[in-house]
Amino acid sequence: MSRPGPMKGDGEPAGFIGLGQMGAPMAARLAAWPGGLIVYDTRPGAVTPLADAGAKAAGSVAEVAAAAGVISVMVRDDDQVREVVRAVAAAARGRPVIAAIHATIGPGTAAELAGEVSHTGVEVVDAPVSGGFMGAQHGRLAVMVGGSRAAYERCREPFGCWADLIMHMGPVGAGTRAKLARNLLQFAAFTAAAEAQRLAEAAGVDLRKLGRVVRHSDAVTGGPGAIMLRPTTAPLDADDPLREILEHVRALGEKDLSLALDLGAELGVDLPMARLALASFAAGLGLPAIGEEPGR
Repeated sequence: MSRPGPMKGDGEPAGFIGLGQMGAPMAARLAAWPGGLIVYDTRPGAVTPLADAGAKAAGSVAEVAAAAGVISVMVRDDDQVREVVRAVAAAARGRPVIAAIHATIGPGTAAELAGEVSHTGVEVVDAPVSGGFMGAQHGRLAVMVGGSRAAYERCREPFGCWADLIMHMGPVGAGTRAKLARNLLQFAAFTAAAEAQRLAEAAGVDLRKLGRVVRHSDAVTGGPGAIMLRPTTAPLDADDPLREILEHVRALGEKDLSLALDLGAELGVDLPMARLALASFAAGLGLPAIGEEPGR
């Protein structure tokens, strides 16, 4: 689950295909891989800094597939992923190669490709990452791996060069499903942040100062992820040890959302995300809304 220990490698090069904004810093952290690193990108200029750092520059996907054991694939979309994985399978010639897909793709694409190339000796894992460019640059990414346990174990060491949280989420496809849920939270939160800024701006609040407060407090509390403690979204049992804590969260949330809606009404700012949040808040915690508990 966490970063592996010191790199041992197995004498086999690592491969990296796709050296864009995320791929380049990830590959750069693999440049010291004991077995060597072989890289490819359709843009020769993207390869040069890695070659200068000691990586071998490949002229094609096939050249990477003929040499590397674990090949990271960080290209743009499903079509490019299919093209690269099929080219890897065609060139691996029965070698036990792992094609690790780091791009965010459709939920069925990795499993589809895994079945398609299984007869070639290539094993597909979906291993999308979270943490952005800064996380890639500093080796602080989280990676969600979908694939066999054996493939996960084989990937952990090279992935540990650029990630400090490596989670085995389940079979092929599980990593992508986890990433889509994670990004739902991220981008829905961006929409909520935009709504909060509209309210703050109408109220005369300095938006940059508010942003600093939000980033500071989220770094301390964990932000929205702080409530992601339960193994299920089902209603809480009466004796659940989290119930008292989440009842307190519900009381604070319903009060503060109501106050924000009151301020929005006063200032003439429409707050649809806040209305939806108030209507759904308690149920999201596994609780009835205040005043709707049985016996009240």
